[in-house]
Amino acid sequence: MAVSANLDTQLDKEWESKSLTEILEAPVSALAGVTDADGDRLREAFNIRTVADLGRNNYFRSAYAMTMLADTGGK
Repeated sequence: MAVSANLDTQLDKEWESKSLTEILEAPVSALAGVTDADGDRLREAFNIRTVADLGRNNYFRSAYAMTMLADTGGK
């Protein structure tokens, strides 16, 4: 089953027309509001270089899971 999503608000203008594969391989600065300096800090602290690295990072995944549990009434 094909799935589509409009990610334009989440991306810098130059990345809006790119494929999901290209976006995942992009530097984290492709995300709206993330600067090159932010990307440098993420790389230095967590070895995160790409959007995929950010999404797959265990620390970020754990924090996300905890917030989702809290938002849905988990204890």
